[in-house]
Amino acid sequence: MSSPPGYAQAAVEQVADVASDPSADRTARRVIPQRHPWRWVAAAGVAVLAAMAINALITNPFFQWDRFGYWFTRPVVLQGLWITLKVTAAAAVLGFIGALVLAVARLSSNPLLRAASWAYTWLFRSIPLIVILLFLVNFGALYKTISLGVPFGPEFVRFDESRLATDIALAIIGLSLAEAAYGSEVVRAGILSVDQGQHEAAAALGLPKRYQFRRIVLPQALRSIVPNFVNQLIGLIKASSLVFYVSLLDLFGQVQTLGSTYPGDIIPLLLVATVWYVILTSALSVVQFYVERHYARGAVRTLPPTPLQRLRAVIGRKQVTA
Repeated sequence: MSSPPGYAQAAVEQVADVASDPSADRTARRVIPQRHPWRWVAAAGVAVLAAMAINALITNPFFQWDRFGYWFTRPVVLQGLWITLKVTAAAAVLGFIGALVLAVARLSSNPLLRAASWAYTWLFRSIPLIVILLFLVNFGALYKTISLGVPFGPEFVRFDESRLATDIALAIIGLSLAEAAYGSEVVRAGILSVDQGQHEAAAALGLPKRYQFRRIVLPQALRSIVPNFVNQLIGLIKASSLVFYVSLLDLFGQVQTLGSTYPGDIIPLLLVATVWYVILTSALSVVQFYVERHYARGAVRTLPPTPLQRLRAVIGRKQVTA
């Protein structure tokens, strides 16, 4: 596509003028950035809505912010928060291990392993988490003891289910079973996202299968696994509130119990639980950023700047302009 003759002639004359007169005022020829007035209108609208929301939160006396401050760091609330952290952390670790095993089995060439992995994922993704927890609570009614041995033969080890099935153990097992089922698809998708050439190159070097997976495939797959799995963990933190129904007083359970004892503080107690859940998910999002940044090395030319680096850049620009 050719340019109009007049445009080309004007460009040549402009270059000739600048070359012949270096002291010419070049500010008259600078590029003026495009204006975006509707962006400012949208930003102003968002700012007004945010100000209205903050004003509604602060000025509404029914939120009882003084009672919120009283309950926020009470030992009984912090005890429930600690139980939530323990249950979530244990379920996250066990769930990831289970998800990794299920994903590898699903990608295996053994048809029995593939079928077993698919059946487990299908079953536990189909059952609501609250049903799984309630079933585990009543598991002792079906099996008084658990034994290991030869099927239809002698038993080698016997466990008393009533002693092993504590409230926190049942909560961790239930959350882990569901998390492994959902996480297995995340891990499988991450493994499949690795370029096939990486597998072929590793096989051409004669590397063992375990070494190929541990040192070549998995580190690259984690770039895709981490964002989705952290999203699963955020859902796991919120889903941990269901362990209240297995008689475990986590953060939500403590708030519910206190709300029954102090009915006038129901709203501030719910705000306490809300703020603590927001803090936990925000901290997990920060960890996600740095883990993603770590595994992005070698995949991108420039790593995304950290918040501290961005702050230093802003301060540096202000000092230069000053």
